[in-house]
Amino acid sequence: MTLRLSSDAMRLVIPALSLTLLLAAVFWLQPRAMSYVGLNLLFNLAVPIALATIAQMLVMAVNDLDLSMGTFVSFIACVTATFLRDAPVTGVLILVGAIATYAGLGVVIHLRNLPSIVVTLGMSFVWGGLGVLLLPAPGGQSPDWVRWLMTVKPPLAPMAIVASIIIAVVAHLVVMRSSLGVLIRGIGGNPRSVERAGWSIVAARGAAYGLAGVFAVLAGIALVGLTTSADANIALRYTLLSIAGVILGGGEFIGGRVSPIGAVIGALTLTLAGSFLSFLRISADWQIGAQGAILIIVLAFRLMLNRVEKREKGR
Repeated sequence: MTLRLSSDAMRLVIPALSLTLLLAAVFWLQPRAMSYVGLNLLFNLAVPIALATIAQMLVMAVNDLDLSMGTFVSFIACVTATFLRDAPVTGVLILVGAIATYAGLGVVIHLRNLPSIVVTLGMSFVWGGLGVLLLPAPGGQSPDWVRWLMTVKPPLAPMAIVASIIIAVVAHLVVMRSSLGVLIRGIGGNPRSVERAGWSIVAARGAAYGLAGVFAVLAGIALVGLTTSADANIALRYTLLSIAGVILGGGEFIGGRVSPIGAVIGALTLTLAGSFLSFLRISADWQIGAQGAILIIVLAFRLMLNRVEKREKGR
């Protein structure tokens, strides 16, 4: 039992250590970043990425993968910059309908035994098409309350850091402490045991996708609050970033093994990596590859940890 706890702790320590080392490197390259304004600029776009990462984590907790995350967040951004500002009631109804559609996807995937990758890949074209219909060209405007919320300046730390802490705490309580969270992780770990206990796997999977839809909607709204406008392609890279954030934070593709706090740390690390590479004057064309290299290094440590754990269990 002690070994198990230490192993789980190490899964959280590795992403935290990665973030700390990366932040120290940034401060060494640019000492001026060690300030309120500097931290705000470094983590400016961390909030929507963290929310999208939590959304992806909920889907991965039931052993699925969402390849439509980027286009869905982009669609939500388009709705936020148009309907949510000019016709709030209509905008809210569209957002609620989008969340209900997400929950429905989880139900359909389970009932028809469909590969989540195929279904979500198909839905990515649907969300992308709806986004283009709403905003054929970049435009729209952020609602005033969203812009205020994303630019407010707390006294001790930048809003991006404060919001990330809140997101991590809320996600931890929902996924790790609530009965629904235990049920969702149980489906990823051992669905037969969950079914034998009398729980509905269909409802639980739908709830997981519905919660993912909620966090993805919040990601789209937060993104518009930072950019002040929207575009049908504004968040396409969020699909890969959200998956990388979950894995970087200690999550796994199967087994229901996820870490909400680690996922947020992973999102912060990926956000900071872009700034770090910019300080090194690395071209934007190479930054995606460099972020992938960071992910591979962390995964290598994770692999070593898994091997040590299996070796200890075999004794």
